[in-house]
Amino acid sequence: MKISESLMPAFDDQITLEFASSQAYRQLAIEMDVQDLPGMALWLRHQADEEIVHANKFIDHVIDRGNSPSIGAVDAPAVKTGLSPAEAFAAALEHEQIVSESIRNLYRAADAEGDIDARPLLNWFVDEQIEEESTVGEILARIELVGDDGPGLLRLDDELSRRQGGGTENVD
Repeated sequence: MKISESLMPAFDDQITLEFASSQAYRQLAIEMDVQDLPGMALWLRHQADEEIVHANKFIDHVIDRGNSPSIGAVDAPAVKTGLSPAEAFAAALEHEQIVSESIRNLYRAADAEGDIDARPLLNWFVDEQIEEESTVGEILARIELVGDDGPGLLRLDDELSRRQGGGTENVD
């Protein structure tokens, strides 16, 4: 079943937001690289790649349903320079909360249209966003816990460096 013309802009907006999320994470990664925190930078780069995977999941869904997705304008990320690790991960958490609300709004719009074919995809994203907010929130809490303790921050940086990347293609 095709996605209705009235619902397509919401899907396009979500695709665009996922690409914007990738850029925001890339900029946050740069901020951590500048501060010689390569593990945090790597974690954030992997997160940027994951956001592209998310965009691709939406794109694939739209195409599979016979529609033609369109990526909107992606503004430069609103990330200021000189962020501390706590500020960087607080910005990441705030951004995840924006994405979560956008997905909930897309879910509501699909339900209002009676588009039950979107539910499996949107259910996956609702679960994914719960996980995303929890993970970033946990990292932020741990950064706040170690505070200005250099060795503690470096241990956390080392731990975050172990995150495995998965590329940017949707392989699910």
